[in-house]
Amino acid sequence: MYDYAKKVYAEYGVDTEAALAKLKDIPVSIHCWQGDDVIGLDGGGTASGGIQTTGNYPGRARNFDELKADIKKAFSLMPGTKRLNLHASYAVGATVDRDKYEPKHFKAWVDFAKEIGLQGIDFNPTMFSHKNVKDGLTLSSPDEIIRKFWVEHCKACLKIAEYFATEMNSHCLVNIWIPDGFKDVPADRLTPRLRLKKSLDEILSCGYDKNKVIVAVESKVFGIGVESYTVGSNEFYQNYAAKNGICCLLDNGHYHPLEYVSDKIPALLAFYDRVALHVTRGVRWDSDHVVLLEDELKEIAKEIVRNDATEKVMIGLDYFDASINRLAAWIVGQRNMQKALLWALLQPNGKLKALQDESNFTELMVLQEELKTLPFEAVWAEYLNRQKVAGANWYGQIKEYEKTVLNHRS
Repeated sequence: MYDYAKKVYAEYGVDTEAALAKLKDIPVSIHCWQGDDVIGLDGGGTASGGIQTTGNYPGRARNFDELKADIKKAFSLMPGTKRLNLHASYAVGATVDRDKYEPKHFKAWVDFAKEIGLQGIDFNPTMFSHKNVKDGLTLSSPDEIIRKFWVEHCKACLKIAEYFATEMNSHCLVNIWIPDGFKDVPADRLTPRLRLKKSLDEILSCGYDKNKVIVAVESKVFGIGVESYTVGSNEFYQNYAAKNGICCLLDNGHYHPLEYVSDKIPALLAFYDRVALHVTRGVRWDSDHVVLLEDELKEIAKEIVRNDATEKVMIGLDYFDASINRLAAWIVGQRNMQKALLWALLQPNGKLKALQDESNFTELMVLQEELKTLPFEAVWAEYLNRQKVAGANWYGQIKEYEKTVLNHRS
């Protein structure tokens, strides 16, 4: 089947061998929080402060060892280069509050990442599920004690990120997302943003190593309990990032349903050296559903590939679903991200661009439609075989893991 597919794609000027070689080296950062419903390991107990997970499927990881076991099993069924994306709330054995976290509280994660052969670790300050999320505010809080607590937490995270980068010999992306906003119409939209700007300025002034740590800010159109106003809006963060030489992170569940991240990627690539992504699937609003192989995911991948931006766009996953098997959710989303990238790599992008530049829109449309029915599945199956990862029957291993491991967790 692969030999036939290879010949068919070659007729369109596509080298499947080159596509397979490229795909295996494109890293995808996989979020740890799918495994335990964003509960964390630092004693929060439940997700709160703008974060909500629905469902009660049996087998949630309840501690570090169970989470490691689930990650190890899930990652074994994922092809390609993998990174691990951690939230600060996953500190191991910490007896101090989040503003005092140190690299030692994450050494166990570094040891684990090395054990399973990950490329690197990415990191996120955790500004939710904590008593110091006061009235729904963190870095923009008018309470100076609250604001400074979260500033110090973010500074601590930058030092931990340096540690990750040094130990893993790879950069660490630190993504700052805050839940701050108001449920109803605010009396003052500017001052909270000025406080946020002040907080970010203080965080970035801590003297972190920019050769090791990439800082990103993540906007959101609205969230749970902050339906009327979000402090960290898209306009605020894009301007702040541009002015301060940091990175914008685009979460494709954080915009109006008729806004497309696939269109935003090339817009930012015109001005930024790097763009970060949280790939998810919004349903009507930011609901963090498992990533499926839908049109927008393919468009996101195509913009990354056809603009030669596989080393500029940092791909991370971000979704959490407690209504289905959590490991299956992890695997489905990561495999679909890889499928979308392979789909993009199998496009004759040079030919398509030339037709557009020639204003040959009829032939462009015809070719784009013909490409949709080429034997993609055979190339995907070959990729899985070369990666020594289970094919379409992978779910059997998860059902067995559920039977022997997950169902024994009360």
